[in-house]
Amino acid sequence: MKKIAMFGGSFNPVHNAHTSFAKKVIDSQNLDLLYVVPTYSSPHKTGADMASPYDRLNMCKLAFKNMERTYVSDIEIKRGGNSFTCDTLSQLKQLYPNDDLYLVVGADMYITLQNWKNPEKIFSLAKIITFPRNNDDYYSLKEHSEFLKKMGAETVILNEPVFMLSATEVRNNIKDINYSKEHINSDVYDYIVNNNLYGM
Repeated sequence: MKKIAMFGGSFNPVHNAHTSFAKKVIDSQNLDLLYVVPTYSSPHKTGADMASPYDRLNMCKLAFKNMERTYVSDIEIKRGGNSFTCDTLSQLKQLYPNDDLYLVVGADMYITLQNWKNPEKIFSLAKIITFPRNNDDYYSLKEHSEFLKKMGAETVILNEPVFMLSATEVRNNIKDINYSKEHINSDVYDYIVNNNLYGM
């Protein structure tokens, strides 16, 4: 029985905190495969500065190309419409009917899971993995896990805090070359420049 996880998001753009987060989840949970899933259209995020689904997919492929046990998937982009996690997990369960599924979310998303579409379905399909952003976060996440448990969720909260960076902050500072070199994969940055994304 394999351990297959889904790590979804708009990835607008994908940055080094995303890849660091993914690597820690893979190693700490000994995952066999992590699906990196860019949304087609996120119900949580809209805006004029949203790169196209295909640009975000291509950037993810560049960012994760050298990371073992990852697969950048176009499953939500092919499906089109609003990208709902419950639908994607259902598709993954069809692909991996005998394996354990996990859903990887950041701390900010973890505390809103009960408001997502069909949360009980999500919890029936996958165990939830999250990381605190700091030591204080851990206790609030732990408290929230008790609430989610009553809805049928099985969660894993890892002890080690992980620095998560806002993609909005990255976009706002993307013209600062030193900032971008620190926070964005060099191939991703070149792609952004070459394709005139985010005002570059």
